[in-house]
Amino acid sequence: MDLTQAAQSGLSLRFHSSSIPIQLQLLDQKQETHIDNEENQTEDEQFSILGHQVCIKRPRDNSSQSSSSSSTTSSSKRVALDPGLESRRAMVRAWGNHPLPVADPEIHEIMEKEKQRQFKGIELIASENFVCRAVMEALGSHLTNKYSEGLPGSRYYTGNQYIDQIELICWSRALAAFGLHSDKWGVNVQPYSCTSANFSVYTGLLLPGDRIMGLDSPSGGHLSHGYYTPGGKNVSASSIFFESLPYKVNPQTGYIDYDKMEEKAMDFRPKILISGGSSYPREWDYARFRQVADKIGAVLMCDMAHISGLVAAKECVSPFEYCDIVTSTTHKSLRGPRGGIIFYRKGPKLRKQGMLLSHGDGSSHYDFEEKINFAVHPSTQGGPHNNHIAALAIALKQVATPEYKAYMQQVRKNAQALASALLKRKCRLVTGGTDNHLLLWDLTTWGLTGKCYEKVCEMCHITLNKSAIFGDNGAICPGGVRIGAPAMTSRGCIEADFETIADFLLKAAQITTVVQREHGKKDFLKGLHNNKDIVELRNRVEIFASQFAMPGFDI
Repeated sequence: MDLTQAAQSGLSLRFHSSSIPIQLQLLDQKQETHIDNEENQTEDEQFSILGHQVCIKRPRDNSSQSSSSSSTTSSSKRVALDPGLESRRAMVRAWGNHPLPVADPEIHEIMEKEKQRQFKGIELIASENFVCRAVMEALGSHLTNKYSEGLPGSRYYTGNQYIDQIELICWSRALAAFGLHSDKWGVNVQPYSCTSANFSVYTGLLLPGDRIMGLDSPSGGHLSHGYYTPGGKNVSASSIFFESLPYKVNPQTGYIDYDKMEEKAMDFRPKILISGGSSYPREWDYARFRQVADKIGAVLMCDMAHISGLVAAKECVSPFEYCDIVTSTTHKSLRGPRGGIIFYRKGPKLRKQGMLLSHGDGSSHYDFEEKINFAVHPSTQGGPHNNHIAALAIALKQVATPEYKAYMQQVRKNAQALASALLKRKCRLVTGGTDNHLLLWDLTTWGLTGKCYEKVCEMCHITLNKSAIFGDNGAICPGGVRIGAPAMTSRGCIEADFETIADFLLKAAQITTVVQREHGKKDFLKGLHNNKDIVELRNRVEIFASQFAMPGFDI
């Protein structure tokens, strides 16, 4: 049989290699034409033997699927065993999964020292507090990985469905913590600090050069309320971009002089009138502020950073009844993470106000919401810190509990116990006492400055801060210190413990007096080294402080 006959009879030749069968089929002319017209002709290879076309038949259908499945399985095995992939995974673990002591022993060692300092010391800085473990866990969580510029439901980036849920919960808890209704009040929880929150309010409602008025810093106000030095130097951005004129306390009494405040406001006519401060130990007359604001057509704002915990616990007068906008830090007495928050009125206006270029368009509804939210982002900030917002939500949940109210009640009791103990020891306090969580000790009767006294206290492991006060002649002097009760109350201290703390503070004042007398102010620091009285007091302080538990971490 020749090859032509073989092709006509449909015969094929089959060869076997070591593992793969190969079948050759001889084609006649019709078969050639048919194969040329098939779409899958690329699967069969043709060539010529002695002038006749030969086709190599490859396995198809089930055998092809089986081969593909086998190939996939083999490929997956190769991926799983790929040494290159495993090395890349190891590289990620090498920098991404080591605990702090391994990743950075140097920083870890310093952090451990700070932990011991907090545990063994007496914390009396009025703006500091200790947070719980849950807040710490949220702050150090994977939420810090996510970028979420914008507000819930309107983000610049995708993948924020869970971030939105957290922020919405935080809004709800913020309003609930202060007994506010969502149809009358809105909230922004994204500011990085209260200073940022305040500046966002100014940015949203004012034009550059517009006027604001707040309590003077030496009187107990805050830098972000427009402070500038007596020489005219602008200290904060609020005084750089806006024009400010402060009101002050009466230098003889230490109380705000509301009559002079009104007189100044009527002349200066600020567009935002600011109540609240950082070193004022008494209640605020928000009703009087409201009257003045209405007379001059100003927005009434309160910075309640220091007293927000007292406000939430209803342990002081609430600014929400009278003010249009309320800002606060989220730490201090709230025991939350470090950040800021802005509350603003919305809905129908409650009172007739003067016409303001910034917001007084004659409408019957407040227009703060859009302006303030836009001022926070994109005007003054980038993406919010989602780990902070989650931690704040946790803290605000605690604020709404009876246990937190009891805590704030104890804070006030402890501050008043400390004030009484110092007064019994012939110490002079600004305003003669306190209504809230802090007090101001006037050290001028001791002939001391706050700077020297706070340094001695620091070396004895007592932390507080110097504070400028008004002297009897009305001149500003650095002869005071600010003392707060929230942090040590968080560690479980009660009135009797603050009586002991008063003894420590008095002993530190006596040491400061001796060192200053022996070394003078110029060489004062030299007299603190190897001082036996300081060593003795430090030992007493450490023994006292170490008996109290630390929130948030174990020692």
